[in-house]
Parts: sequence; structure tokens; C-alpha cells
Amino acid sequence: MAVSTSANAPGSYSARHLQVLEGLEAVRKRPGMYVGSTDSRGLMHCLWEIIDNAVDEALGGHCEHIQVTLHADGSVEVRDDGRGIPVDIEPRTGLSGVEVVFTKLHAGGKFGGGSYAASGGLHGVGASVVNALSERLDVEVDRGGRTYAMSFHRGEPGVFADGAEGPRAEAPFTPYVVGSELRVVGKAKRGVTGTRIRYWADRQIFLPEAHFAHEELVSRARQTSFLVPGLELVVRDERGLPGTPGADGPAQECFKHSGGIGEFCEFLAADNPVTDVWRLQGVGRFHERVPVLDAHGHMTPTDVERECHVDVAVRWGTGYDSRTESFVNIIHTHKGGTHLQGFEQALLKVFRAQLEANARRLKVGGDKVDKDDILAGLTAVVTVRLAEPQFEGQTKEVLGTNAVRAIVARVVEKQLTARLTSTKRDDKTQSSQLLEKVVAEMKSRISARTHKENQRRKNALETSTLPSKLADCRSNDVDRTELFIVEGDSALGTAKLARDSDFQALLPIRGKILNVQKASVGDMLKNAECASIIQVIGAGVGRSFDLGAVRYGKVIIMTDADVDGAHIRTLLLTLFFRYMRPLVEAGRVYAAVPPLHRIEVVNAGAKKNELIYTYSEAQMRATLARLRKSGRSVKEPQRYKGLGEMDAHQLADTTMDRAARTLRRVTLADAEAAERVFDLLMGSDVPPRKDFIVDSAHRLDRERIDA
Repeated sequence: MAVSTSANAPGSYSARHLQVLEGLEAVRKRPGMYVGSTDSRGLMHCLWEIIDNAVDEALGGHCEHIQVTLHADGSVEVRDDGRGIPVDIEPRTGLSGVEVVFTKLHAGGKFGGGSYAASGGLHGVGASVVNALSERLDVEVDRGGRTYAMSFHRGEPGVFADGAEGPRAEAPFTPYVVGSELRVVGKAKRGVTGTRIRYWADRQIFLPEAHFAHEELVSRARQTSFLVPGLELVVRDERGLPGTPGADGPAQECFKHSGGIGEFCEFLAADNPVTDVWRLQGVGRFHERVPVLDAHGHMTPTDVERECHVDVAVRWGTGYDSRTESFVNIIHTHKGGTHLQGFEQALLKVFRAQLEANARRLKVGGDKVDKDDILAGLTAVVTVRLAEPQFEGQTKEVLGTNAVRAIVARVVEKQLTARLTSTKRDDKTQSSQLLEKVVAEMKSRISARTHKENQRRKNALETSTLPSKLADCRSNDVDRTELFIVEGDSALGTAKLARDSDFQALLPIRGKILNVQKASVGDMLKNAECASIIQVIGAGVGRSFDLGAVRYGKVIIMTDADVDGAHIRTLLLTLFFRYMRPLVEAGRVYAAVPPLHRIEVVNAGAKKNELIYTYSEAQMRATLARLRKSGRSVKEPQRYKGLGEMDAHQLADTTMDRAARTLRRVTLADAEAAERVFDLLMGSDVPPRKDFIVDSAHRLDRERIDA
């Protein structure tokens, strides 16, 4: 009897089916494991790996200047004046230190050898991963009076045959066959050291649309300058990309701060202060067993004593939104970890003890304060520095070192208690105001839970009927429905005829709503326009905002295409950003894009004239030039001053019809940028506004001013 074996049978799976990925092959095969993704996020993660290596030198006191340059050819360059990557021969591999760092996974100076007391790099894979995922990488090192250089193509060392135009990723490449060479390409001035790394990300790995985000890079550089006082970081953009500061030529920004995380905390805070910025600092020690490389090259489990430095900056404001940023060495732990757990644990313990001690004066009663009551209005920066912290994965988003929790909790508890019980006049006043604020938050939360309604939304929000000026839609399907917030009654009349009443609702607002950037919550709720918007959306405000209760799938701001329209849009975005932020985070807030011009092309005979809509002056001029060049007859373009000037079918065809319109989705970054600009132009501080006007006067285009 013959027995057949299928390819899928269990017996057909043997050792010969296993693949062993060696060296950098594993990185190229599974890049997501090392950099998270192959989109813009992964591309930026590679850049952070190189920048963080330079910042680690600054943490050790060996580097004062770092420059990041985004070149026009798509490459990126990072320069630092640190000690320079070692260029001598590493005895176990027989390779130069430069080649070991860029070609060997888990190789570096951060495994407890004494080179770095605290660093952002830990796993020894950052530089080698970037090299593996780069079409070309060039490194130059100034060390010992010489300049050394080495180049790599997708992780393989060799030589590029560059022409007169300079280094290019597509230049002919010759790999080393027998041995590799760290070339000496020049002399360095006496005492000058540093590293220059320039690389071209491999488009075989990363998605075509992946790009370096200028704003994200600038934000990270600013953040790092706060975390490492005295370090100067320069970001230079030479790409000339539209929509970036370097669109009209190379743009450069420099960051250097001496105030540390206290200055960072003040920068992050958006509301008026209840307390000054308080610094809570201390040191704790703990023991852990880690494998240590001995003199024979073997990993031996060894008990070591670690030192953990805790530095926390806290500041409470009058608002109720909270923002806490946490860092380990220089690494931003987006998802927290044990240090953040220890911080919040200490906050709760300290405030419960203080409220119990002052229960009679504050009229606390038998209620217990909750963590959210304490976090309301809090801006905090929590940093710890320690050698070899344990992270969850190469992306380092969560700290896992368990002993850090207790150390942070002890430091924060001791320092914060001392601050809250201080007998100094200023500290005593601020502590009293802070405890009263926490008690008020607690009572507000309890009242909201009891009455099913937050106290902040009483008054206009308690009415059960919707505003009479709302032109609601018929559909109850939230995913389909859209709320258009329309500027003015004249635009409302046209929009009513242009909309699809089955799923499109209209809410007109009269002029410019209240500037909620400066107004209190009570003033905001008393404002008729703000109260109408909150009531129609139907999900509350602030901490009580319930995204699941929103009545419409999209909220679309539709204002005139002029300066006033942009102003009203910014005011509305500020309202959404400050009091309905989950709606923005969910990507459900949009800005309509009405046309600026209508061009009528005259057709011969009885054929109907063709209408073309343009959305900018440049597009209008280009369209006219193209039509005239082709011999078409064109009437004088019509400039729309407002939505009310359009006929219903024109508004529908250009702005409201799903098949033809353009919508701009408002992201959290957009809202934050709008709020910063609005705070600059309309806030309480006059000197920054005056400086902005003086500095920006030369960029004014008189033709763009509506008259």
C-alpha cells in the first residue's frame, strides 16, 4: 500500500525549513520590530536614534552643540561636537569601532562599561538599524587630530564613486571584498572632536509617502534643549517643501535653554497659574542582578547597585485639563511606566493626607479625593536618570524598571509634603489655593455623578430643546450626519438650499464668538454662541465630554474665504481644542474649503459656458494663463467675498456636495498651532505680539488685504 505525504503534513516541517537571519538581514526583513513602522513614524524614529546618540554625549558632559540638517536630496545629517565614535580596533571582532557600531547589532558603549552613566541608547542597535535601513550612510569622525570616514550601502561597508555634484545615494558603489577600511580623509584641529552622520533612507523599505516632519523635529529639538540645559540644538531645513518654514529658502531654528524642566513646565502650561513651578528632586538607590561582560567575554550575572536621580517639575493652573510628560534620561516615555506610576501614587497619598489634616477648614466632609481631582489643571514634567533602565521594546515608550516606582514615590511624597506644609508666605498662599481647587474639583465630580450632570454645564445646557436657529437633518445615523457651523444668516439661507437635508444640519453663528483662550469656563457657557454649539453637539465640555454622545459624525466649520473668516475659524478651533478636545483627537472636526474665484469660460455657439473654480490667487493666475494660451475666451474672474455671494448650486457643487467638495481635517497639531498663534495675536501679553508684528512686517502682501 502506497503512502503519499502532503506538503502540509506535520512530518514535512523539518529543520531545513527554518531560516536564520544573520546580522542586519533581520532588520531589513522585519523593520517594524526595530523602528515601529515603515511610514513617517518609523522614518522619524531612525532620526531620533542618531540624534539621541549625540544627546547621550551631552548628558555625559562631552557635547555642547548638535545640528540636524534636512537636505534637499532627501538625506538627513546630524553633526555633534562630542568625543567622536572610537576609531581604534575592537579586539574581539578585529574591526574598527566605527564599523562595529554601524554593522553589529547590540554593540555599543552603553552596556555598563563605564562610558555612559545614563543614556537614551541602551540596546546597541540604534545606529546599526539606521544603517541597515539606509540606501547610503556616510560617517565622519574627528578624533586624535585626524578625520576618519566610512560609507555603507544598505549596511554593507564600501566606497561610493561620487562625482563633482557631491555625494548621492545612487552613486556607483563598490563593497569591500577582503577587509574593510576606515579611511583617513583629512586633519582635524587640535582638541577638536565630533561625529557627522549623513544618510539616505532606503525607499525599498519605507513607504513612498514617508517624510521627515519638520514640526515634529523642531518640537523634539526644543524638548531636548529643556531636558539638557546648556545644550544648543540647531534644526536646518533645506528641502524647500511647500507648507514648511523652508519653502522660500533654507530655514534654521536654534534652541538652547538653561532653566531645565522648570522652564519646560512653564512652556507647556496653557492656563493662568495657581502655583509657581515647583521642583521636586531627590536620589534613590536600588540593587538589581544583571548580566555583565567579564574579561573573558562571558556574560556573568552580577548584583549591582544603581542610583536613580529624580527631577520633577509641577505647576497647577486655573484650568482643568492636565498634561504630564515623562522622560527616562532623554527618552520621552509616551506611555508612561513605573516612574509615572510612582509620581501619581505619591500625589494621591500626599493630597489625601493634606485634605484630611485640613478637613475642617476646607469643609471636605467624608468624601475621598480622586486622582482626576488632583490632576485637574496640572502641568508636570517627570524625569528620572539611571543607568541601563529596562524598557518594553526598542521604541522605549514604557519604562519597566520596577524599583523606580518606589523611589519616585518617596521623593515626590517628601518634597511635595514639605512644599504644602511650608510656613513661607508665598508657599502658604499657593498651597491654600491649590487645596481649595482640589476640593472644588472633588465636589464638582461628586455633584456630577449624583445629579448626572456636571456643574459646569448648568444654565443654558440644561434646556431640553435645541436652539431654534438650528436647521437639523432627518437622519439619526451618526456616521452619516454632518453639522455645518455657518458664518452669518446670509450664508445660512444659501446653505439651506444647497444642503442635503437628509444628513446635513446647519447652525449659524453671529460674527466672532467669545475668545475662550482668555475667558473663564463660566463666561464661555454664558456666551450664547458657545452655549449653542455645545448644546447642539450634545456631548458636554471639558473632562465630562463624552465622545459617544456626539450627535453628528462630522463637525464642519464653513466660513468666508477672507481674513474675518479665518479669524472666526480660529476662534471656533480654540473652543474645540480647549473644551472638546476628544472630538479633535478623533478626527471629526473639519474646515470647509470654499472657492475664492469663479472663472467663466465662454464656449462658442449654443454650448453652455464652462465654470472653473479656483482656491488661491496663484491657482487663479495659472488657470487664466493656461486658458488664454490655449485660445479660450474668458470673462473677468469673479472674486467671492463671502459664502452668501454664491448661488445655492454653486455652494453645493464646490463646498457641500460630498462628491465634489474639499474638506480639511483638523488634527491636534493644527489646533495646537492655531492656539499658539491665536494666543500670540489675541492673548494678554502685549510685548510678544509687538515683536511678532515688527518682525513679520516685511512679509506683508498688500494685495491680500481685503479692502
